[in-house]
Amino acid sequence: MGVVDSAEDGSWIGRRVVGDINVGCGGCGMCRTGQPEHCPNRTALASRPDGALAEFFCLPVVNLHPVPAEVPDRAAVFVEPLAAACQLLEQIHVRPTDRVVVVGDGKLGLLAAQVLALTGCDLAVVGRHEQKLAILAGRGIETRLSGEGLEGADLVVECTGHPAGFQAAQRLVRCGGCWRSRAPTPSGRGDLSRLVVDEVRVVGSRCGPFARHCACWPRGWSM
Repeated sequence: MGVVDSAEDGSWIGRRVVGDINVGCGGCGMCRTGQPEHCPNRTALASRPDGALAEFFCLPVVNLHPVPAEVPDRAAVFVEPLAAACQLLEQIHVRPTDRVVVVGDGKLGLLAAQVLALTGCDLAVVGRHEQKLAILAGRGIETRLSGEGLEGADLVVECTGHPAGFQAAQRLVRCGGCWRSRAPTPSGRGDLSRLVVDEVRVVGSRCGPFARHCACWPRGWSM
């Protein structure tokens, strides 16, 4: 989140904004259909030379979304991971009868669990930090320090970004189930043939478009 210091359109100057982290080329098929996050020539804000930790950095105006006055800075900064969490429900239809396991208790795991809880599914979160899991427990979400006993899940959402999380998801998902992951494939480890034999559907996910999710401004979300 930041405040616009300079822009060709002066109406943006001084406004609090959040910025979509994906910068597309604007001319390819993906950009023309409103999917710059999949632009083959895209850059990501964090990978650009000016990064996001500099005192000033540049983004195209098309990437900017105004922050409502009633939304505090400490909430607005979570729009990007919240958009990624909300993207879950656009990629996968989650039914109240589904058994869903979230692996990971970082900010994305905490937000994903709260989004999934809105579906009424049978939800559990596996993490390694009692103080983080307590945030979800306080909202009535089941938490575990181990995935033991949770095998056979209809959907596993991997939020660790670590090869160990990839392995845990593979172990927990049932035959014919769905697995959403941000983690890399373990190098030299893990039996990927099981994905074929058990007909497990794997859905890759990296981020969510801001425009469709800014209505979910993070008031009341816990991280």
